[in-house]
Amino acid sequence: MSATMVKYRVKPDQAETNADLIRAVYAELGEGGFPHIRYSTWMLEDGVTFVHLAAVDGDERAPLSDVPAFRKFREGLRDRCETEPEFTQLTTKIGSYQTG
Repeated sequence: MSATMVKYRVKPDQAETNADLIRAVYAELGEGGFPHIRYSTWMLEDGVTFVHLAAVDGDERAPLSDVPAFRKFREGLRDRCETEPEFTQLTTKIGSYQTG
């Protein structure tokens, strides 16, 4: 399993646009066809900082690039950002828990 964390801060007037684009990604993911990915997105309490966690099972390649809504989200990300996205490879999984 490989995993990546991405953290960035958007311009205040771009926070809702960014959140809407992320919701569109989840709507497409919900249609199925992406069984190997674990993905979650969080907005911090400041309302402008976002954290994305993505993990891919086994040796599969990252399928998010295959999701049209994700490509649309990525297109304008740097223009929406106040800080550059910071990518961190997560190397050692200690554990995880998920219900139903």
